[in-house]
Amino acid sequence: MKITHCISSIDESTGGPARSVTNLCEELIKYDRIKEVSLLTLSSIKPLVRDFQSSKGKIEFFLISLGISKQLDKRLSVINTDLFHGHGIWEQPVHQMAKKARKRNLPYIISVRGMLEPWSLTQGKFKKKIALMLFQHKDLQRANCLHATGKMELESIRALGFNNPIADIPNGIQTDQYPVKDFSKKRDLKKILFLSRIHPKKGIEILINSWEKLNPEIRENWIVEIAGNGEEVYIESLNKIIKSKNLENQITIVGPVFGVEKVNSYQNADIFVLPTYSENFGIVIAEALSCGTPVITTKGTPWEELEKENAGRWIDIGEEPLKIALSELMMKTDFDREIMGKNGRKLIEEKYSIEAVAKKMEELYEWIIFKEKKPDFVYL
Repeated sequence: MKITHCISSIDESTGGPARSVTNLCEELIKYDRIKEVSLLTLSSIKPLVRDFQSSKGKIEFFLISLGISKQLDKRLSVINTDLFHGHGIWEQPVHQMAKKARKRNLPYIISVRGMLEPWSLTQGKFKKKIALMLFQHKDLQRANCLHATGKMELESIRALGFNNPIADIPNGIQTDQYPVKDFSKKRDLKKILFLSRIHPKKGIEILINSWEKLNPEIRENWIVEIAGNGEEVYIESLNKIIKSKNLENQITIVGPVFGVEKVNSYQNADIFVLPTYSENFGIVIAEALSCGTPVITTKGTPWEELEKENAGRWIDIGEEPLKIALSELMMKTDFDREIMGKNGRKLIEEKYSIEAVAKKMEELYEWIIFKEKKPDFVYL
Protein backbone atom coordinates (compact mmCIF):
# COMPACT_ATOMS: atom_id res chain seq x y z
CA MET A 1 0.00 0.00 0.00
CA LYS A 2 1.09 3.54 -0.77
CA ILE A 3 -0.50 6.08 1.58
CA THR A 4 -0.46 9.87 1.18
CA HIS A 5 -1.18 12.06 4.21
CA CYS A 6 -2.10 15.73 3.92
CA ILE A 7 -2.18 18.36 6.69
CA SER A 8 -2.01 22.15 6.63
CA SER A 9 1.01 22.40 8.92
CA ILE A 10 3.38 20.34 11.03
CA ASP A 11 4.96 23.39 12.65
CA GLU A 12 5.80 22.92 16.32
CA SER A 13 3.50 25.85 17.16
CA THR A 14 0.35 24.13 15.84
CA GLY A 15 -0.09 21.66 18.69
CA GLY A 16 -1.50 18.13 18.88
CA PRO A 17 -2.44 17.26 15.28
CA ALA A 18 1.08 17.96 13.97
CA ARG A 19 2.61 15.63 16.56
CA SER A 20 0.06 12.85 16.21
CA VAL A 21 0.26 12.85 12.39
CA THR A 22 4.05 12.78 12.21
CA ASN A 23 4.19 10.07 14.90
CA LEU A 24 1.62 8.01 13.01
CA CYS A 25 3.53 8.27 9.73
CA GLU A 26 6.80 7.27 11.40
CA GLU A 27 5.16 4.14 12.80
CA LEU A 28 3.25 3.18 9.63
CA ILE A 29 6.52 3.11 7.70
CA LYS A 30 7.56 0.08 9.77
CA TYR A 31 4.78 -2.16 8.39
CA ASP A 32 5.75 -4.54 5.58
CA ARG A 33 2.46 -4.18 3.75
CA ILE A 34 2.86 -0.41 3.58
CA LYS A 35 5.36 0.30 0.82
CA GLU A 36 5.41 4.08 0.96
CA VAL A 37 4.19 6.88 3.22
CA SER A 38 4.11 10.47 1.93
CA LEU A 39 3.26 13.51 4.04
CA LEU A 40 2.28 16.64 2.10
CA THR A 41 2.12 19.90 4.05
CA LEU A 42 2.62 23.64 3.76
CA SER A 43 5.99 25.23 4.45
CA SER A 44 6.50 26.59 7.96
CA ILE A 45 9.22 28.14 10.09
CA LYS A 46 9.82 25.28 12.57
CA PRO A 47 8.38 21.96 11.37
CA LEU A 48 8.52 19.19 13.97
CA VAL A 49 10.42 17.03 11.48
CA ARG A 50 11.83 17.74 8.02
CA ASP A 51 11.99 14.16 6.81
CA PHE A 52 11.47 10.61 7.99
CA GLN A 53 14.35 8.33 8.90
CA SER A 54 13.25 5.55 6.56
CA SER A 55 13.55 5.74 2.77
CA LYS A 56 9.95 4.46 2.66
CA GLY A 57 8.75 7.81 3.98
CA LYS A 58 8.92 11.31 2.55
CA ILE A 59 7.79 14.76 3.71
CA GLU A 60 7.14 17.41 1.08
CA PHE A 61 6.61 21.11 1.84
CA PHE A 62 4.69 23.48 -0.42
CA LEU A 63 4.38 27.25 -0.70
CA ILE A 64 0.98 28.93 -0.51
CA SER A 65 -0.22 32.11 -2.17
CA LEU A 66 -3.61 33.84 -1.72
CA GLY A 67 -4.92 30.87 0.27
CA ILE A 68 -4.11 28.24 -2.37
CA SER A 69 -1.00 26.14 -2.97
CA LYS A 70 -0.64 25.52 -6.69
CA GLN A 71 2.46 23.43 -5.96
CA LEU A 72 0.44 21.13 -3.70
CA ASP A 73 -2.34 20.89 -6.29
CA LYS A 74 0.12 19.76 -8.96
CA ARG A 75 1.66 17.17 -6.64
CA LEU A 76 -1.76 15.78 -5.65
CA SER A 77 -2.48 15.31 -9.36
CA VAL A 78 0.46 13.03 -10.04
CA ILE A 79 1.56 11.36 -6.80
CA ASN A 80 1.45 7.56 -7.01
CA THR A 81 -0.79 6.51 -4.13
CA ASP A 82 -3.50 4.02 -3.19
CA LEU A 83 -5.25 6.23 -0.63
CA PHE A 84 -5.29 9.84 0.59
CA HIS A 85 -5.61 10.63 4.30
CA GLY A 86 -6.37 14.25 5.22
CA HIS A 87 -6.08 15.68 8.73
CA GLY A 88 -8.28 18.60 9.78
CA ILE A 89 -10.98 20.54 7.99
CA TRP A 90 -11.88 24.13 6.97
CA GLU A 91 -8.50 24.89 5.41
CA GLN A 92 -7.56 24.54 1.77
CA PRO A 93 -4.87 21.79 1.70
CA VAL A 94 -7.22 18.99 2.82
CA HIS A 95 -9.97 20.36 0.56
CA GLN A 96 -7.51 20.26 -2.37
CA MET A 97 -6.70 16.68 -1.44
CA ALA A 98 -10.35 15.61 -1.27
CA LYS A 99 -11.19 17.29 -4.55
CA LYS A 100 -8.21 15.70 -6.31
CA ALA A 101 -8.99 12.27 -4.83
CA ARG A 102 -12.50 12.41 -6.28
CA LYS A 103 -11.19 13.54 -9.65
CA ARG A 104 -8.68 10.67 -9.72
CA ASN A 105 -11.26 8.18 -8.37
CA LEU A 106 -9.05 7.33 -5.40
CA PRO A 107 -10.32 6.61 -1.87
CA TYR A 108 -9.79 9.16 0.87
CA ILE A 109 -10.17 9.47 4.64
CA ILE A 110 -10.62 12.69 6.62
CA SER A 111 -9.57 12.84 10.27
CA VAL A 112 -11.91 15.49 11.65
CA ARG A 113 -9.59 16.41 14.53
CA GLY A 114 -12.29 17.84 16.78
CA MET A 115 -13.32 20.51 14.32
CA LEU A 116 -16.97 19.38 14.25
CA GLU A 117 -17.43 19.48 18.01
CA PRO A 118 -20.31 21.74 19.14
CA TRP A 119 -18.00 24.25 20.85
CA SER A 120 -15.70 24.47 17.81
CA LEU A 121 -18.63 25.10 15.48
CA THR A 122 -19.61 28.18 17.50
CA GLN A 123 -16.20 29.77 16.83
CA GLY A 124 -16.06 31.71 13.56
CA LYS A 125 -19.59 30.48 12.95
CA PHE A 126 -20.33 32.62 9.87
CA LYS A 127 -17.14 31.64 8.03
CA LYS A 128 -17.70 27.96 8.80
CA LYS A 129 -21.27 28.12 7.46
CA ILE A 130 -19.93 29.50 4.20
CA ALA A 131 -17.17 26.87 4.06
CA LEU A 132 -19.72 24.10 4.66
CA MET A 133 -21.86 25.34 1.78
CA LEU A 134 -18.96 25.89 -0.61
CA PHE A 135 -16.90 22.74 -0.09
CA GLN A 136 -16.61 21.27 3.39
CA HIS A 137 -19.90 19.35 3.54
CA LYS A 138 -19.22 17.74 0.17
CA ASP A 139 -15.65 16.80 1.11
CA LEU A 140 -16.84 15.10 4.30
CA GLN A 141 -19.93 13.48 2.83
CA ARG A 142 -18.01 11.85 -0.03
CA ALA A 143 -15.11 10.57 2.05
CA ASN A 144 -14.77 6.78 2.07
CA CYS A 145 -14.38 7.00 5.82
CA LEU A 146 -14.23 9.66 8.53
CA HIS A 147 -11.88 9.28 11.47
CA ALA A 148 -12.85 10.18 15.05
CA THR A 149 -10.54 9.87 18.05
CA GLY A 150 -13.25 8.84 20.49
CA LYS A 151 -16.92 7.98 20.94
CA MET A 152 -17.80 11.58 21.84
CA GLU A 153 -16.43 12.90 18.54
CA LEU A 154 -18.06 10.06 16.62
CA GLU A 155 -21.44 11.02 18.07
CA SER A 156 -20.89 14.69 17.19
CA ILE A 157 -20.19 13.73 13.56
CA ARG A 158 -23.29 11.53 13.37
CA ALA A 159 -25.41 14.31 14.92
CA LEU A 160 -24.55 16.52 11.96
CA GLY A 161 -26.06 13.99 9.57
CA PHE A 162 -22.96 12.35 8.11
CA ASN A 163 -23.67 8.69 7.37
CA ASN A 164 -20.22 7.63 6.15
CA PRO A 165 -18.35 4.84 7.87
CA ILE A 166 -16.55 6.30 10.90
CA ALA A 167 -13.40 4.78 12.37
CA ASP A 168 -12.92 5.27 16.11
CA ILE A 169 -9.14 5.30 16.60
CA PRO A 170 -7.39 7.39 19.29
CA ASN A 171 -4.23 9.36 18.71
CA GLY A 172 -1.03 7.55 19.57
CA ILE A 173 1.87 8.33 21.87
CA GLN A 174 5.51 7.40 21.33
CA THR A 175 5.96 6.27 24.90
CA ASP A 176 9.74 6.10 24.61
CA GLN A 177 9.71 9.89 24.08
CA TYR A 178 7.66 10.38 27.27
CA PRO A 179 9.32 8.17 29.91
CA VAL A 180 7.71 7.78 33.30
CA LYS A 181 9.05 10.08 36.01
CA ASP A 182 11.33 9.07 38.88
CA PHE A 183 8.83 8.87 41.72
CA SER A 184 11.60 8.78 44.34
CA LYS A 185 12.32 12.46 43.71
CA LYS A 186 10.39 14.53 46.25
CA ARG A 187 10.03 18.32 46.21
CA ASP A 188 8.90 20.60 49.01
CA LEU A 189 7.22 22.92 46.51
CA LYS A 190 4.65 20.98 44.51
CA LYS A 191 3.44 21.94 41.06
CA ILE A 192 0.21 21.93 39.09
CA LEU A 193 0.88 22.12 35.35
CA PHE A 194 -1.23 23.39 32.48
CA LEU A 195 0.55 22.77 29.17
CA SER A 196 -1.30 23.45 25.94
CA ARG A 197 -2.17 26.24 23.53
CA ILE A 198 -3.08 29.35 25.53
CA HIS A 199 -6.55 29.98 24.11
CA PRO A 200 -10.01 30.80 25.57
CA LYS A 201 -11.14 27.29 24.60
CA LYS A 202 -8.75 25.76 27.12
CA GLY A 203 -10.49 27.09 30.24
CA ILE A 204 -7.49 28.84 31.77
CA GLU A 205 -9.72 31.43 33.49
CA ILE A 206 -11.54 28.51 35.12
CA LEU A 207 -8.22 27.28 36.52
CA ILE A 208 -7.25 30.72 37.86
CA ASN A 209 -10.63 31.32 39.50
CA SER A 210 -10.79 27.80 40.95
CA TRP A 211 -7.33 28.21 42.40
CA GLU A 212 -8.34 31.46 44.11
CA LYS A 213 -11.32 29.72 45.73
CA LEU A 214 -9.21 26.95 47.26
CA ASN A 215 -8.58 27.01 50.99
CA PRO A 216 -5.27 28.90 51.51
CA GLU A 217 -4.03 26.03 53.70
CA ILE A 218 -4.46 23.62 50.79
CA ARG A 219 -2.64 25.99 48.39
CA GLU A 220 0.33 26.28 50.74
CA ASN A 221 3.53 24.84 49.19
CA TRP A 222 1.84 24.51 45.78
CA ILE A 223 2.29 26.56 42.60
CA VAL A 224 0.58 26.63 39.20
CA GLU A 225 2.57 26.81 35.97
CA ILE A 226 0.79 27.67 32.71
CA ALA A 227 2.94 26.77 29.69
CA GLY A 228 2.14 27.34 26.04
CA ASN A 229 1.95 29.80 23.21
CA GLY A 230 -0.93 32.06 22.29
CA GLU A 231 -1.91 35.55 21.25
CA GLU A 232 -0.09 38.22 23.27
CA VAL A 233 -3.28 40.19 23.94
CA TYR A 234 -4.95 37.15 25.50
CA ILE A 235 -1.90 36.20 27.55
CA GLU A 236 -1.71 39.78 28.85
CA SER A 237 -5.39 39.61 29.86
CA LEU A 238 -4.69 36.45 31.85
CA ASN A 239 -1.74 38.09 33.60
CA LYS A 240 -4.00 41.01 34.56
CA ILE A 241 -6.50 38.59 36.09
CA ILE A 242 -3.71 36.89 38.06
CA LYS A 243 -2.39 40.24 39.27
CA SER A 244 -5.85 41.49 40.23
CA LYS A 245 -6.25 38.45 42.50
CA ASN A 246 -2.76 38.89 44.02
CA LEU A 247 -1.73 35.45 42.80
CA GLU A 248 1.51 36.42 41.02
CA ASN A 249 3.59 34.38 43.46
CA GLN A 250 1.45 31.29 42.95
CA ILE A 251 0.49 31.28 39.25
CA THR A 252 3.04 31.85 36.48
CA ILE A 253 2.55 31.95 32.73
CA VAL A 254 5.65 30.80 30.90
CA GLY A 255 6.31 30.41 27.19
CA PRO A 256 5.92 27.27 25.10
CA VAL A 257 8.13 24.27 25.85
CA PHE A 258 9.28 21.63 23.39
CA GLY A 259 11.32 18.45 23.30
CA VAL A 260 13.22 17.53 26.45
CA GLU A 261 12.03 20.68 28.22
CA LYS A 262 8.41 19.67 27.68
CA VAL A 263 9.01 16.14 28.97
CA ASN A 264 10.73 17.60 32.04
CA SER A 265 7.70 19.82 32.63
CA TYR A 266 5.40 16.80 32.74
CA GLN A 267 7.78 14.84 34.95
CA ASN A 268 8.28 17.71 37.40
CA ALA A 269 4.54 18.25 37.82
CA ASP A 270 2.54 16.61 40.59
CA ILE A 271 -0.82 17.14 38.85
CA PHE A 272 -1.63 18.01 35.24
CA VAL A 273 -4.77 20.09 34.57
CA LEU A 274 -6.61 20.76 31.31
CA PRO A 275 -9.94 22.48 32.15
CA THR A 276 -10.93 22.72 28.48
CA TYR A 277 -14.36 23.46 27.05
CA SER A 278 -13.85 21.09 24.11
CA GLU A 279 -11.18 18.64 22.98
CA ASN A 280 -11.63 15.77 20.55
CA PHE A 281 -8.69 13.93 22.15
CA GLY A 282 -6.18 16.05 24.03
CA ILE A 283 -2.72 14.75 23.14
CA VAL A 284 -1.23 16.61 26.14
CA ILE A 285 -3.36 14.46 28.44
CA ALA A 286 -1.86 11.30 26.97
CA GLU A 287 1.65 12.77 27.21
CA ALA A 288 1.20 13.68 30.87
CA LEU A 289 -0.20 10.23 31.68
CA SER A 290 2.70 8.58 29.87
CA CYS A 291 5.07 10.48 32.17
CA GLY A 292 3.21 9.19 35.22
CA THR A 293 1.46 12.43 36.17
CA PRO A 294 -2.18 12.27 37.39
CA VAL A 295 -4.56 14.31 35.23
CA ILE A 296 -7.62 16.43 35.90
CA THR A 297 -9.64 17.26 32.80
CA THR A 298 -13.22 17.95 31.84
CA LYS A 299 -16.08 16.14 30.18
CA GLY A 300 -15.30 18.31 27.17
CA THR A 301 -12.72 15.58 26.49
CA PRO A 302 -13.17 11.82 25.91
CA TRP A 303 -11.06 10.82 28.93
CA GLU A 304 -13.61 9.09 31.18
CA GLU A 305 -11.00 6.33 31.62
CA LEU A 306 -9.23 8.59 34.10
CA GLU A 307 -11.91 7.68 36.62
CA LYS A 308 -12.20 4.00 35.66
CA GLU A 309 -8.44 3.44 35.93
CA ASN A 310 -7.87 5.75 38.93
CA ALA A 311 -5.42 7.85 36.92
CA GLY A 312 -7.05 11.22 37.60
CA ARG A 313 -10.39 12.99 37.55
CA TRP A 314 -12.90 13.55 34.70
CA ILE A 315 -15.09 16.44 35.80
CA ASP A 316 -17.89 18.72 34.67
CA ILE A 317 -16.79 21.99 33.07
CA GLY A 318 -16.70 24.82 35.60
CA GLU A 319 -14.95 26.38 38.56
CA GLU A 320 -16.61 24.44 41.39
CA PRO A 321 -15.96 20.94 39.92
CA LEU A 322 -12.33 21.89 39.30
CA LYS A 323 -11.93 23.34 42.78
CA ILE A 324 -13.21 20.08 44.30
CA ALA A 325 -10.95 17.91 42.11
CA LEU A 326 -7.88 20.04 42.80
CA SER A 327 -8.54 19.96 46.53
CA GLU A 328 -8.94 16.19 46.48
CA LEU A 329 -5.74 15.42 44.56
CA MET A 330 -3.64 18.06 46.33
CA MET A 331 -4.59 16.61 49.72
CA LYS A 332 -3.58 13.08 48.71
CA THR A 333 -0.21 11.73 49.76
CA ASP A 334 2.73 11.51 47.37
CA PHE A 335 2.27 7.75 47.41
CA ASP A 336 -1.39 8.02 46.41
CA ARG A 337 -0.52 10.30 43.48
CA GLU A 338 2.27 7.88 42.51
CA ILE A 339 -0.26 5.05 42.27
CA MET A 340 -2.47 7.22 40.07
CA GLY A 341 0.51 8.13 37.90
CA LYS A 342 1.49 4.52 37.40
CA ASN A 343 -2.10 3.65 36.52
CA GLY A 344 -2.02 6.38 33.86
CA ARG A 345 1.20 5.08 32.37
CA LYS A 346 -0.26 1.58 32.17
CA LEU A 347 -3.37 2.91 30.41
CA ILE A 348 -1.25 4.64 27.75
CA GLU A 349 0.92 1.59 27.16
CA GLU A 350 -2.05 -0.71 26.72
CA LYS A 351 -4.38 1.45 24.62
CA TYR A 352 -2.73 4.63 23.37
CA SER A 353 0.77 3.64 22.35
CA ILE A 354 1.64 4.61 18.79
CA GLU A 355 2.15 0.91 18.00
CA ALA A 356 -1.43 0.01 18.94
CA VAL A 357 -2.87 3.01 17.08
CA ALA A 358 -0.85 2.48 13.89
CA LYS A 359 -1.92 -1.16 13.76
CA LYS A 360 -5.57 -0.09 13.74
CA MET A 361 -4.90 2.51 11.07
CA GLU A 362 -3.20 -0.10 8.89
CA GLU A 363 -6.27 -2.34 9.26
CA LEU A 364 -8.47 0.59 8.23
CA TYR A 365 -6.42 1.19 5.08
CA GLU A 366 -6.56 -2.51 4.19
CA TRP A 367 -10.34 -2.56 4.60
CA ILE A 368 -10.79 0.44 2.29
CA ILE A 369 -8.21 -0.50 -0.35
CA PHE A 370 -8.57 -4.28 -0.49
CA LYS A 371 -12.19 -4.61 0.74
CA GLU A 372 -11.01 -6.90 3.53
CA LYS A 373 -13.02 -7.67 6.68
CA LYS A 374 -14.43 -4.59 8.35
CA PRO A 375 -12.55 -3.80 11.58
CA ASP A 376 -14.69 -3.76 14.72
CA PHE A 377 -13.72 -0.13 15.38
CA VAL A 378 -15.42 1.02 12.15
CA TYR A 379 -19.07 2.00 12.52
CA LEU A 380 -21.36 2.00 9.49
